[in-house]
Amino acid sequence: MYIFKSITDEIKSTKLVFNHYSRPKRLVVAGLFASIAAILQAAGGFLPVLGYFISPFATAPILFCAILSLPLGTMAYFLTTFMLLILQPSELLVFPFTTGLLGLGTGVAFYCFNKRLTIIAVGAAFLSLGILSLLYVFTFPVLGPVVSGSFSLLTASAIFLFSFIYNWIWVDIGLLLFKRLKKTISL
Repeated sequence: MYIFKSITDEIKSTKLVFNHYSRPKRLVVAGLFASIAAILQAAGGFLPVLGYFISPFATAPILFCAILSLPLGTMAYFLTTFMLLILQPSELLVFPFTTGLLGLGTGVAFYCFNKRLTIIAVGAAFLSLGILSLLYVFTFPVLGPVVSGSFSLLTASAIFLFSFIYNWIWVDIGLLLFKRLKKTISL
């Protein structure tokens, strides 16, 4: 079945090639990914309607960087957060707990696991924890007035189900874009 398939060896071979790059070159790649993620996330504040459709794509640069190198992916995640402090402070709570955490969590799952279902579940758990933290720890209404301020198991389950489906889409998009990126830049 499709969801139980193992991820191809292309990612592992690409990681090996990327690790043979010099340290400055790897840092530049991580900085470039962080800059792209910051610009995409800040689009929600700069372009009022269109930007909200662009900002979810801030997950992709963090995901790609974390797939290539987990330490550099983590660095890109924190660097993007600091850049958002300057570019768009209103996105400072949203990125670290939603789009950025999804990219980092899925990248960690790609790094540690091989099965598609496990990768999707781990990324969904990261995103769910981030959304639940925003809702119930920081009381930030990330889902609007639809969700009440008190914890509900039904709401948490619905958030995890949404996160699972959303991350499934991101894993498939990430693999497709990763293969095209690999062909484009000849990693």
